[in-house]
Amino acid sequence: MPGSRGVVAAGHPRTAQAGADALRAGGTAADAAVAAALASWVCEPLLTGPAAGGHLLAVPPGGAPVAIDAFCAVPGAGARGDADPLDALVPVEVDFGDATQTFHAGSASVAAFGLFDGLARLHARWGRLPLADLAMPAAALAREGVALNAVQGYVAAILAPILALTPESRSRWLPGDRLLGEGDVFRDPELAETIERLGREGPGVLRDGDLAAACAARVAARGGALTPADLATYRAIERDPVRVAYRGRTVVTTPPPSAGGILLALALGRLDRRPHPPRPDAAALVAAMDAVEGERTPEFEAGLQRTGFGEELLALRLGSTTHLSVVDADGLACALTSTNGEGSGVVVPGTGIHLNNVMGEEDLNPRLRPGGAALPALAPGTRMPSMMAPTAVLDADGELVALLGSAGSNRIRSALLQTVVGLVDHRRGPVAAVESPRVHLEDGTVYAEPGLEGMGALERGDRPIVPFRAPNLFFGGVQLVCRDPATGALSGAGDPRRGGAVAVA
Repeated sequence: MPGSRGVVAAGHPRTAQAGADALRAGGTAADAAVAAALASWVCEPLLTGPAAGGHLLAVPPGGAPVAIDAFCAVPGAGARGDADPLDALVPVEVDFGDATQTFHAGSASVAAFGLFDGLARLHARWGRLPLADLAMPAAALAREGVALNAVQGYVAAILAPILALTPESRSRWLPGDRLLGEGDVFRDPELAETIERLGREGPGVLRDGDLAAACAARVAARGGALTPADLATYRAIERDPVRVAYRGRTVVTTPPPSAGGILLALALGRLDRRPHPPRPDAAALVAAMDAVEGERTPEFEAGLQRTGFGEELLALRLGSTTHLSVVDADGLACALTSTNGEGSGVVVPGTGIHLNNVMGEEDLNPRLRPGGAALPALAPGTRMPSMMAPTAVLDADGELVALLGSAGSNRIRSALLQTVVGLVDHRRGPVAAVESPRVHLEDGTVYAEPGLEGMGALERGDRPIVPFRAPNLFFGGVQLVCRDPATGALSGAGDPRRGGAVAVA
């Protein structure tokens, strides 16, 4: 796509289009990322929103990459009480068709949030267009409504038990006791007003303004831990990304306290030690996943909060949602992975804000894993160890080759691992790298999409295998943009597993 202003890959066609429109208006990749993120709150309303958390990665041309941590934090600052918040969580089983997973919702699952603070920080560093202008298209979408596509309809169906938890959520998603599905229009004028206010007033309105007060009051009224102090003290944090060498390239990804980036770096580092060729097949990928999964010990979880832990771990061992990626014609690349979890079921009246359930995610909260209840509670303000890992691949000269990220909870790192291997080892183009069948290892079980090369060796092994009948959003949703350092040509791919789309400006 030589000569284009840029490329956006996102989890919904209209999310991607909002980003492309910002590029056409003269904006940078940072402007496009903000416009697309706000549009995703309307187009992908069960995956992200004003109360979401996220991780961002910016790769400026000729400059050092910057990671922005805007993920959720443990609530409870200034609160009193001896009740264990685990006791108040509402367990909900989500059925993916070929596998199930238990999540937890309700007010006790709500974490302190600051995604918009991270977006505002990205915009302040690299944006060009007024923030209010970037918010206008998303607000218009919320007022006009967006028809749920097949993927968003499917997400609503599997999350129906959470959507039915409270009267406010039921009125939004089950009007007349009928769940909204594919083709039904999601419309929310109150969310439109919230988006416009954020564009006009900035992140303070969700930090110590009336919207923040409304969120904290709603949670407190239902017995949750979120306090006004949690939101007032929240700030997005800029961090140095993790770097790992892979096949003569450099992979740059999200640092601790996020767990996903460091685990991805470990897996790539282990694969880089293998002779090349042969190219890694399913068996080799699962072996790398198995070795890395063994790192998730209590010591690992505690170490994520320590400065320098990522570099220490890589030196010792080598010797998580929706995502959007943008690259502009000047070479600035910005990626954002954000999540509302599965939502808590708690909607704040008058705001359109569906609060997150990050404290109820087993993949994120170590106390929800088997035996984890005995672990000490995390202190208020502690960043949760997300699996999110916006990632860049740089060539030997440090020029951007690819920028990617994924949704998918614990499957994020395996989705990104296989996409990077597809690009680098198998020399696939963006579409083939994203759409190729995937495998995932978790708790000793192999989950596999059909058509994987190298499954024979796994089938002869002793691990249980769960075969999926078709590609599934269980395996994540990678959104990828690429840049040819030699020609400047741009390309991209959206993951069909989660309704991904590409828009060119």
